[in-house]
Parts: sequence; structure tokens; C-alpha cells
Amino acid sequence: MSRFLLPAALLLVTFPVLAQKKDADVHVDVRPDVKTGIESNTQYPTIQMAMDHAPDAGAGRVYVHIYPGVYHERVIVTQNRPRMTWIGMGSTPSDVVITNSLNAKTAGGTFFTETVEINAPEFEADNLTIENTAGNTGQAVAAAVRSDRAIFKHVRFLGHQDTLFADYGRQFYTACYIAGGVDFIFGNAAAVFDHSELHVLAPGYLTAQSRIKPTETTGYVIANSHVTSDLEPAASGAQAQHTFGLGRPWRPYSRVVYLNTELPASLDPGGWNNWGKTANESTAFYAEYQSTGPGATPATRVPWSHQLTAAEARSYEPGTFLKGTDNWNPELEAALLP
Repeated sequence: MSRFLLPAALLLVTFPVLAQKKDADVHVDVRPDVKTGIESNTQYPTIQMAMDHAPDAGAGRVYVHIYPGVYHERVIVTQNRPRMTWIGMGSTPSDVVITNSLNAKTAGGTFFTETVEINAPEFEADNLTIENTAGNTGQAVAAAVRSDRAIFKHVRFLGHQDTLFADYGRQFYTACYIAGGVDFIFGNAAAVFDHSELHVLAPGYLTAQSRIKPTETTGYVIANSHVTSDLEPAASGAQAQHTFGLGRPWRPYSRVVYLNTELPASLDPGGWNNWGKTANESTAFYAEYQSTGPGATPATRVPWSHQLTAAEARSYEPGTFLKGTDNWNPELEAALLP
């Protein structure tokens, strides 16, 4: 045997095969009956504790099973916590309630009031309620969402002014319920609200989208949904006191489109508002396609809004509008949630 060769057995010892670590999904529970959260690394008494201490899933997903109860807390999902899925374990979304009560005056500004703040990508939530109970006291955010490829299914968002700050990334809301009175869906995300109910509590505006330049791919699409209202239809000459609008431009290039959505009689016949700036009429893009219900009156809409053709409407369908360069399919992913 040559002095330059080693026995095969020795080769196996000298050059071992290293096992590769595999990413795996993580499952943790949040339960009101858990005492401190230090007894294990899979059960916690609060949602925030789960966000802070749940094991890392690597490239996998962390599933947080939230058991029925009212969770009086503010929750922040930080940027280093991607791919979180919250699942309410009750029979309906009202069985799991995440609640707080802060308005802009007490918190020091609108963007310190949110009950839940989501900053990480690929967040999901299903079968729960997020609320801000400050009521009609000014800006009071229930949820601030800055998450690309975010999905909300069977989620209730309850508030009054500025209920949902849909601010950044592609977001898909399906079978959700969103209630508020003034600008209660606002921000600059590319967001689709599909097969959902948007409920108006008081005179005001449903959306205040904030696209700042025409090249941005952001905007809101309300598709296959229905808008409901606590308001009575306005008497002649009293529209401003008794009706609401579909939207007004928080920023000049605001974009909002309603597709196949039922509108109530208490909608202002003009539909849209320029927020006191005539210049916004030439930059904002507000449109409808096949609206239904007593509020669907195309002939009375402000002249600078649009009624889309079938071909134009197709570019705003959920799978197309949110597709992006990575071919995201939010409808397919949402179907995989419970």
C-alpha cells in the first residue's frame, strides 16, 4: 500500500459529513390562563410576550394560536419577526379581542395610538378582532400595517377615526369587517379589500389614500364587498350633515377603486371629495366599476372621477393588482388559512 494513501475507515473519521440545519415552522400558544410565560417557550399569557420570546423559525413561519379572551395590550411586531401567523382559536372573530384605547391627544400624535403595529413582512392574521376603543375623540388607530405580502382573513378592525393605517407594502384583506367614521382606512399601501364589509359609523370619509406620485403602484381596491352605514339617507340640501364619502386625497395622487361593491343610500351622491384643493382633482384617481345598491348613482358622481370599462377594471382585480414582480398570489395563500 502506498504511503500516500489512508485506510478507508480513517477517511470516514477524518472527514465527517456535516448535517445541514433545516428551517421548520414553529407553533406557540397564547392563553389567558398561562401564569407568567416562563414555564416553557411555547406558551405565553400575552401576545407581545409571544412576539418577543417565541423560538426563531428561520425561513419557516411562526404560528401563534391565540385562545379566546380579551387581551388588553399594545402589540408590536418588529421588523426582525417576519412570517408571523396569528390564528384566533375561538369560533368567531369576536372570541379573541386585542384592545387598547389611545387617541392622538393622549398619546402625543396619531402614529403612537395603534393597538397593533406590524412592521415585518409576510404577516398573517385570521379569526380575531383588533380594536381601539377611544371612540369619537380624534385620531385613534386600531392597526398600523407596514408589511409586504400581508394577509388578513376574518379579522375585525374596530375604531372611529383612522381605524386602519394600511401604510406600506402589498396587503390583502378578505372576509374582514372594518368600522369607522372619519378617514378610517388611510395610508399608502397597495391594499385590496375583498369580500369584506366596510361599516360607516358617522359622517366622514371611508378612505384617505396617500399616494404621492403617479409612478407608485400603491392604492386601495375595494372589491366584491359591501359598504354599510349607521347613517340615514340625507334630506335634500343636507348632504354634508348626513352622508359620507367614498374617499378624499390625503396626498395628491391618491388612488382608490371600487369594483362590484354594494353602496348604501347614505352615500353622498357626488361620491368623492377633493379635500378643499381643486388641484387634487387633476391628480387623484378615483373610480368605480359596476357598483350596486341604492348608492350606486354614476350620473351624480363628481366629474373628475371615473367609471371603468371591463377591460380597465381587470387591472385592479386582486390577483393582478397585488401580483408584483414576485408573482404573489394572495388569494391562494389566504385560502390556506383556516
